[in-house]
Order: sequence, then structure tokens, then C-alpha cells
Amino acid sequence: MATSAILFAACGEPNWLQTMTTTHIAFLRFINRTIQSINQRFFSSQDQDIKHVRILHDEDTVSAIGRKCQLNAQDCSSHAKNFGGEKGPRAVFNVLDTMLKSSLERLKIMRENISLVKIGLHGYAFEYNNVENAATIRFLCLEGKLAAAWWLRIKMMEKGVLPDVYTHNHIVNGLCENGRMENADFLVRQMLKSGPHPNCITYNTLIKGYYAVHNTEKADDLFRTMSNTGIQPNRVTCNIIVRALCEKGHLEKARNMLDKILNDDNGEATPDLVASTTLMDNYFKNGKSNQALGLWNEMIQKCTKVDVVAYNVLINGVCRNQQMHLAYGYACEMLKKGLIPDVFTYNILIHALCKEGKISEACYLFGVMSKMRIIPDQISYKMMIHGLCLNGDVLRAKDLLLCMLNNFMVPQAIIWNLIIDSYGRCEDLRNAFLTRDQMLASGVLPNVFTYNALILAQLKSGNIHNAHSLKEEMRTKNLRPDVVTYNLLIGGAINIGDLDLAHQLCDEMVQRGREPDLITCTEFIRGYCIIGNIEEAEERYARILKSGLWSDHVPVQILFNKYCKLGEPIRAFNFYQDWLKSKQDSNCS
Repeated sequence: MATSAILFAACGEPNWLQTMTTTHIAFLRFINRTIQSINQRFFSSQDQDIKHVRILHDEDTVSAIGRKCQLNAQDCSSHAKNFGGEKGPRAVFNVLDTMLKSSLERLKIMRENISLVKIGLHGYAFEYNNVENAATIRFLCLEGKLAAAWWLRIKMMEKGVLPDVYTHNHIVNGLCENGRMENADFLVRQMLKSGPHPNCITYNTLIKGYYAVHNTEKADDLFRTMSNTGIQPNRVTCNIIVRALCEKGHLEKARNMLDKILNDDNGEATPDLVASTTLMDNYFKNGKSNQALGLWNEMIQKCTKVDVVAYNVLINGVCRNQQMHLAYGYACEMLKKGLIPDVFTYNILIHALCKEGKISEACYLFGVMSKMRIIPDQISYKMMIHGLCLNGDVLRAKDLLLCMLNNFMVPQAIIWNLIIDSYGRCEDLRNAFLTRDQMLASGVLPNVFTYNALILAQLKSGNIHNAHSLKEEMRTKNLRPDVVTYNLLIGGAINIGDLDLAHQLCDEMVQRGREPDLITCTEFIRGYCIIGNIEEAEERYARILKSGLWSDHVPVQILFNKYCKLGEPIRAFNFYQDWLKSKQDSNCS
């Protein structure tokens, strides 16, 4: 019954005590009503019966005592008048007194237990609320709601509860990710003053944040002063600094920092995998292949456990230097060590092969990739389709696109545009527009590049009117024609000898906020040379030089060829010499 009392109190049942008190009073009244009918035989065996009278905690009081004491009025003899003589009444009242004292004592203990339960539940609830509030702060920081997290932290501190360092680290990280370094620095100084004391994670987060906002001096100062607060930098600290130094091009400083990274348990300096991989990657990017390979050999000699990521960086670096034999060698070395090349490994090799024009080898490697049960991603398909389109094999490129669709992979817009452009250059309007329709059916909306490819396809087929219709259609799709769009249409107008239309398109381009570029001016030079207006062509070329636009060989070649066709080789030679001189002067300046 005491257990039941605690549960009732915890559940908010304050009337239970009143119920129990009423029960005991009713019980005493029941005893008084039946005492006069108790048989003398009861008192003759009172010593044996009294010892059966006890208070039961988990049973109903009235029923329990009725069973133990067998207080039944029908068992009492109506012939007994003296109730056992003179000692009878005293024995009865001794029983009642004992029972009453036991009941009162039990009620006292019950009240004390209920009070203790209330205090305990309040303490547990208080502790639970603190844990819940700390978890809420961390969740708010992850969601980017730093103001709410900061407010909740202040409310907890006002109640005398200080969130732990783990929760504070979440706040510091959120502030650093949002670039609020002053607030993050203030919080860390407050932690040093009032607690909880920052740990290495706190400083690593703060240092990384300062590097992210390009405050190198503050980050370096924090690294130097970490030990003054009793915190030693770890490998993560050094990795952050190495990465930041590499991004700024300070490779030698990064190398020196790499030498300071913690030793292993045997006391032998072991290069850290993350920092070494970062430094090696930046060596390759800066053209220092010898240093990169030297660092790799050092990692292998000192038994550093290299992973697939490290090999990917190495293979990508040698592919940059067009050393495919080394790339294949390192890929085989991966397999010998039990490291399975991933999709990034194959993408690196495929990209290098496509860049060198080795499309057949790239296709073979793409097939090996599938046999190894490595699913190609969007980048894999994009590189293969791009390489095939450049090689003029648009049919195989389209097959790869359909393969993506069959594998429930929706190609990106750039992949559709590559195939549409390839069909357009082959003057295959039917398949170009059919691919556009498949693009729409797949839920991919055409963009400016899509329409430019379709416009080029129409112009190559001599349909300049349809090309202009596509330009107007772009506006209905909330797409703004760019400089490439207008250059294509201007070139198409010049091809049919309609310079007035070309000027009209140029004026429209300027009105719509598009500035003519070198290609625009070159097209007009070509147009004037076609109609024989060499003076206007020369004037257009002079505008290019005055405008400061970078001039390539195309407009010079157009004018040079025109001079030759006019039978003026000396003029062509002098023009070419003037161009070379102006190019040398621009390089010297």
C-alpha cells in the first residue's frame, strides 16, 4: 500500500490520504460496533490472535483484518455477559490501542515518503529540463538559429545552470560558420573566465573560423597561445593549419607544420594521412610533382596507412602531368593492397583519357567500371558523353543518355545540351528537337544554352527565320538571350549578306543590357569584307584596338586574306607587321 501511495502521489492524486484516513476511522467504528458481541472465547485465545493482527501494505485493510482477526458478529455468543471477567475489557483496549498506534505510525511514514517522492521528482524534473535545454541549444545551432540558442543559454545561466563544453562548442561552431567571429571569440573568453573551460575542439573550431574569414594573424595567435590555457594542439589542429597554409600557397610553412604533428606510440614520426594528402594535392596543383612524389614515398616508407582518397589524389596528380602510365601503375598498386578503386578513381582516369582524345580507352574503362559493380554517377556520364560528342560520335553519346534514363538517373541539363549541340552541328534538326522533347518529358527545363544549340542548328540548316523564332520563344520562357545568342544571329544575318539585320540585332543587344564582345566585332569585320567595304572593316578593327578588347588572330586573318584577294600583298604584309608590333607592346606593358 505504501508503494501504491507513492505512485498515486507521483500521478497527482492528493485525495488518497483523505481516503485512507476515512477508511481507518470507519474501521475503528466497525470495531466499536462489534466489540460488545465478542465471545469470551476470543479472549481465551487473545494471545494467539493478537499476533496475527498486522498492517498489510498491498492488500485492502478491512478485508485483510477481517480475514486475520475473524471479526464476525455471528461467531459471538450472546450468552457471555462479562466479556471474560475483569481482564477482558483491558485486553480489548490493548488490541485497539496497538492497532491505532500502528495505523498512525504508518500514516506518518506514508506522508514522509510522499514528501520525499515529491522532492525527488522535482529534482529529476529539474535535471531532465537541463538536459533537454542543452539538447535544444545544440539542435538550434545545427539549424542556424543562433539567436534562440544564445537566449536559451542565458536563461539556463540565470537559473544557475551552466551548459557543458559540448553545448558551448556547438554555439561556437555556429557562430564561426556564420562569420560572427567577434561573438565566437567573446564566448570563448567568457568560457575561460566563468566556465566551462574550453577544450581542444573549441580552439580548433575557432581557428578554422578565423582562417575561413582570412584572419590569418588571429588564427596563428590562437595556435600559439593554446598551450598557455593548458590545451595542447592535436592532429586536427595541425591539419586545419596545414590546409589553410596550402590554400594560401605557403607550402613550405605547411611542410614545417606537418613535421610538428604528434608522434605515434613508438615515438617514430609518422606523417599524418590527412595533412600529408592535403599537402601532396597542393604540390601537384602548383606544379611541384617531385615534392609530391617525394612526400608519397616518405608516407609509404614510414608505414603510413594510405587509403583510397590518398591514392585518388596521387592518381589525379600524375594525370595532370599526362603521365598515364604512372596513373595505371598506381591503380594496380591499389588493387594489390586490397583497396578497391571507387567512382572518383575511375572518373579521374576517364577524364584524363578523354582530355587526351583517347575515347576508345575511356569507353573500355567505363565498361570495366560497370563490371566492377561501381555505379557511374552524373560526372562519369557527362565526361563520357562530352568526349564522344567532341569525337563526333553522337549516336553512342545518345545511347549513354538513354542508359541513364533506364537506370532512373535524370541527366543534368548540360548533358542534354551537349547532345543537342552535337546534333545541331551535324545539321540533324530532327534528332536535335527530339532530344529537346525528351528533355522536357524527363522534367528538365531547357536553359539559354539549350536554345543557343537549337539556334545554331537552325542557322546551319539555313533557317534564319526559325532561329529568330527561337529567340522570341526564349522570352516567353522567361529566358534572356545572352551575347552568344545575338552573336549567332548576327553571324547568320551576315552569312546571307543582310548587314541591316545584323545592325538591328546589335542595337537590340545593347538595349537589353548586353555588351558586344570581340566575336561581335569580328563578325562585322567579316561582313564588311564580304561586301568589299574594306575601309569600314579597318575602322571596326581600329575600334577593337581602342576599346582595349583582347584581340586574337581571327580579325587579323580576315583582313590579311582580304588584302591578298584584292591583290595588295605589300599592304597585307605591313598590316601583319603592325599587328605583331602592337602585340609585342601589349605583352611588354
